[in-house]
Amino acid sequence: MKSNITMKDIANKLGVSSVTVSKALNDKEGVSDNLKLKIKKVAGEMGYRFNSAAKSIKDGLSYNIGVMIPQRFTGLNDSFYLRVYQEIAVQLDHYGYFGILNILSSDEEEELSFPRVYSENKVDGIIILGQISKKYIETVQNMDLPKLFLDFYDEHAMIDSIVTDNFYGAYELTNYLIQNGHRDIAYVGNVHSTSSIQDRFLGYYKSLLEHGLKFEERLLLNDRDERGYYIDIELPDRMPTAFVCNCDQVAYNLCERLRGAGYRIPDDCSVVGFDNDIYATLNSPQLTTVEVDIEQMARTAVKSIMDKVSNPNRRNGRVLVHGKIIYRQSVRNISDSPVVL
Repeated sequence: MKSNITMKDIANKLGVSSVTVSKALNDKEGVSDNLKLKIKKVAGEMGYRFNSAAKSIKDGLSYNIGVMIPQRFTGLNDSFYLRVYQEIAVQLDHYGYFGILNILSSDEEEELSFPRVYSENKVDGIIILGQISKKYIETVQNMDLPKLFLDFYDEHAMIDSIVTDNFYGAYELTNYLIQNGHRDIAYVGNVHSTSSIQDRFLGYYKSLLEHGLKFEERLLLNDRDERGYYIDIELPDRMPTAFVCNCDQVAYNLCERLRGAGYRIPDDCSVVGFDNDIYATLNSPQLTTVEVDIEQMARTAVKSIMDKVSNPNRRNGRVLVHGKIIYRQSVRNISDSPVVL
């Protein structure tokens, strides 16, 4: 590979002019967004490197984007948000930006304090990945910095957000269980914990309503405390035939709890999750779940924050990214007829 890639090399590769490449790499007008992204992607693949220090002095930008994840989502058993961050870093590289990961400690969140990387103007924008407290959201709103929520939203905050279609995903999962003959279906998740858990519950609830099934309080099982940390799941006295879990890790935890109580999956209980992360395949049997399109979420989030860096007044509102159901072995058909997928 050539060690010193120039703009002319990139132009020759794409069949465009060096001026077009220069405009794209420097985010100047006169080049469409799609072509800009294509040029930046090819530049990265060819090994072209921006002179970030010189550009920073010239443009007054750091060419860094902060990615903040609350500490409770980064334990040894948590992999989903770190996978999302990795994809964000890949997408940022297409724009000549670096992603600076910062773990928001529980103390910092409670004390409403921001890490120095934000107060010392070392980033041009911030992506907050994972639900933060209401009071911390209010603090974020007062930041004079382009900002974006990823994988959660707050209806009272004037901050754009990118979320997977939690409502429809859980709705479709519950429909699938009902098609398989299940009528007594529980939901596992603290509906007061995050917007995603709440929206997934509402999708589950809509499916019950549409099929004329009654929701009972015994069918709502708590999985975490008010600070977002997992607790032991208490099984109801009268067991349902199926469980809709708000994420794959919770589904995995529930399956462990069920097996410990002598239940077989899916013979005695069917279980479905959400995310399609490592817990979906670690479980035995592997979980039917909703696959979140991490690449599309990261791509959408990065484009949105880049737009805001260029135009701080840019608003996109709440953007939904669709997922898809992955059918595996954790659901048993207890009806008399086969299910057509």
